[in-house]
Amino acid sequence: MTDLSTLRFFSTPAHACSYLEDRKATTLFVDPNAEITPELYRELSSMGFRRSGDYLYRPHCKGCQACIPVRIPVQEFTLRRRHKRIMKRNSDLDVELIPARFQMDLYRLYSRYIESRHGDGDMYPPSEEQFASFLMSDWSETHFCCFRLNGELVAVAVVDQLRKGLSAVYTFFDPNLATRSLGTHAILWQIEHCQSEQIPHLYLGYWIRDCQKMSYKDQFAPLEYFTDGHWYR
Repeated sequence: MTDLSTLRFFSTPAHACSYLEDRKATTLFVDPNAEITPELYRELSSMGFRRSGDYLYRPHCKGCQACIPVRIPVQEFTLRRRHKRIMKRNSDLDVELIPARFQMDLYRLYSRYIESRHGDGDMYPPSEEQFASFLMSDWSETHFCCFRLNGELVAVAVVDQLRKGLSAVYTFFDPNLATRSLGTHAILWQIEHCQSEQIPHLYLGYWIRDCQKMSYKDQFAPLEYFTDGHWYR
């Protein structure tokens, strides 16, 4: 088991912030040669770290604390009217939770999503190698939650099983089905899954007050925010 007190961290040089214009960002990474155990991953997640491929990271920007880790205490979550409408709208979807592995139909959907929604971002252009290195990991217990409409794959939620938590790593979906609100539906399904499995928290990554891309997280109340080393409601 890796001792957290002996763990080494590395920071990147300042680079353009992906979320806030005219800002510079610095990212703190866990030593990529460290042995990552389920317990260490749980502890680091509870301290605001996130996974990208085999790497664990969190923002470490000088003079800026805009990126705030958030999680849902799922047993206290209650559906809003909008949530109920979205779930009803998607009641015709079949859901399957499978171990994370490369499948061509998943990659094709991922590629379409990136090209449609993130053509100006760091993940463009998509590739099979990028799909695997971004979403999967050699040491995490990762699953793909696959949503299908009449057998056709329309959405995938990538989730990591933690001890006492579930981490929503990424979601991609058919860009032609925007009226279904598939991204929101995927989170609602994860909340229900946590509730049924007695998993106390769903980790949603970072929330940024002034970033429109992150505003959807506000609707999943109550939210807990990690700041000054503690989780607060």
